[in-house]
Amino acid sequence: QVQLVESGGGLVQPGGSLRLSCATSGFTFRYYVMRWYRQAPGKERELVASITKDGGVRNYDASVKGRFTISRDNAKNTLYLQMNNLKPEDTGVYYCSVLRDSVTTWGQGTQVTVST
Repeated sequence: QVQLVESGGGLVQPGGSLRLSCATSGFTFRYYVMRWYRQAPGKERELVASITKDGGVRNYDASVKGRFTISRDNAKNTLYLQMNNLKPEDTGVYYCSVLRDSVTTWGQGTQVTVST
C-alpha cells in the first residue's frame, strides 16, 4: 500500500534551518505531483509547497517563499523540504502528501518547533 514517512523535524531557534524528508513507497513516485502541508496548533492544515513530477515547477505559499525549497529525488522516491531562516510562525506538524485517483494520502507528520 501507499506509504509516506516524514522525518527531520525538531526544535530549532529562530533563524535556524531544518531539512525534512518524506520517504515514499507503494506507488510510482515519479508519476505524481507531491506536496508539503503544515498544521499549526488550533489552525487548519495549509499547503506550503508543491513540486511537479520532474521537479520543473515548484510553487510556494507566500509566507515561505524565498526561505523554503521543495525538491525531490525520483531515483530514491523521496521528497524534501529545505527550510531556512525559520520563524516561530513556522511551528507546526509538517506532512507530505500525494493525490492519486482522487484520493489524498498523508504521512504521519513530523513536528517542527521554532522557539528560543
